[in-house]
Amino acid sequence: MHKTVVDADKRKLSLNLRELFNYRDLFLILAYRDLRVRYAQTFLGFLWAFLQPAATLLIFTVVFGKAVKVDTGGVPYPLFAITGMTAWSYFAFVLNQSGNSIIGAQEMVKKIYFPRLVIPLSKAVVGFVDFAIGFLFLAVLMVIYKFVPGPNIVYLPVFILLTIISALAVGVWLSALTIRYRDFQHVVPFLVQFGLYATPTAYPAETIINNLPDWAVIIYYLNPMAGVVEGFRWSILGGAAPSEFAYVSFALIGILFVSALFYFRKVERVMADIV
Repeated sequence: MHKTVVDADKRKLSLNLRELFNYRDLFLILAYRDLRVRYAQTFLGFLWAFLQPAATLLIFTVVFGKAVKVDTGGVPYPLFAITGMTAWSYFAFVLNQSGNSIIGAQEMVKKIYFPRLVIPLSKAVVGFVDFAIGFLFLAVLMVIYKFVPGPNIVYLPVFILLTIISALAVGVWLSALTIRYRDFQHVVPFLVQFGLYATPTAYPAETIINNLPDWAVIIYYLNPMAGVVEGFRWSILGGAAPSEFAYVSFALIGILFVSALFYFRKVERVMADIV
């Protein structure tokens, strides 16, 4: 039987990944619970997972594809949009769920000991449902438009990994910050709404960055998903490679991810007292 010793006087700050592994069963239970609860007592049930991205794709196609007529480099607009939506929808889901995840589990946090990082990490697993549905829509549209991915598809796993790490980085930061500053409960929905249009999901990044000076382009790519969505789309649809400024996004993801883990561990020491 595994024995856990909680030492309140311990000052060393470490990630203790072995402890997370020891609580893998709790991690899976929480993810399974959230997945079941998500569509419990709804009339359409699991169909909501298909209707939400379908409705967003329809709106994007009408507004950006028909009315604005953004230049997609010859790629059918629905196919262009769904590639960006697939990456963004996962990121947005993890942000929405992680922000209030600790507060939502406060009774459990107060009563028993376990690595609190399990809670926001479990939300990322539930988000894979949206991720998979996005890929399903993408595959259907590829068949409809008879589109065959090019050799860039070998880079797709890299950008999938970057999407997951980016979502976890911001999600873990928000889950820890929300404990101390409850204002973030109201900030998260705004971030998701603003980020949808600040990220090249419905339009190519060139539409924005070609009209900006270099310093403004760097600020644009401080949105971690700007470079990820651009690379995600490039790996599937081909075309021009991501801008060299996209590496600003990639570097920021790494910084956010590492700093989020250490900050969460720091807040975890007093989490049961302030939640």
